[in-house]
Amino acid sequence: MAGKVFFSVSMSLDGFVAPESVPLDDIFAPENQDDPRVRHWMAQWGELQQWIFPLRFFRENLKLGEGGDEGRDNDIARETFERTGASVMGKRMFELGERSWPEDPPFHTPVFVVTHTKRDPWERLGGTTFHFLDDGIEHALDQARQAAGDRDVRIAGGGTTILEYVNAGLVDEFSVTVAPVLFGTGTRLFDGVDASRVALEPLRADPTARVTHLTYAVRPR
Repeated sequence: MAGKVFFSVSMSLDGFVAPESVPLDDIFAPENQDDPRVRHWMAQWGELQQWIFPLRFFRENLKLGEGGDEGRDNDIARETFERTGASVMGKRMFELGERSWPEDPPFHTPVFVVTHTKRDPWERLGGTTFHFLDDGIEHALDQARQAAGDRDVRIAGGGTTILEYVNAGLVDEFSVTVAPVLFGTGTRLFDGVDASRVALEPLRADPTARVTHLTYAVRPR
């Protein structure tokens, strides 16, 4: 039995899933680390994801050592990982991660990258292999479903790729982790959503001391 297609992202209280875009070369170039744009991007990204850094599961998954916080946030992070049999992501998310993920990336499953550039599969430690597909989001999802078996497929991001899958009617469920931060500008999760085609059914709300996790089923309108 095929699993669900879902996404799970952190979001600022005003609806952004990423800070205002900065060229990747600027973010990672040592000579640009004092650039105010880069410092602002890094600070906002850190605030958005701050809830996950102390978690026991996060530390285990990235092999950062023992210890870490437990509780509902940790349970949700672990459950999201365990349900995922394969992931799909866009080119920019991959390029950002390619420069920052460790040799053993945090997926441990096949990952299908939607891109316009052909490239041989990139095999990493821990069971993660990146496959690069240049023939559209539906083909990437088909490949991910086959790889996932009876587990779920996660649309990992970024926001533009998630929105493409939502507007194509290919997402069954999603969770947003609302962080108590305001961005003002950046990548809005639902900027450009085809609201005439998408209806939501609330499934769960999990408030914790750090964030609020909201989960919805996606229905055709």
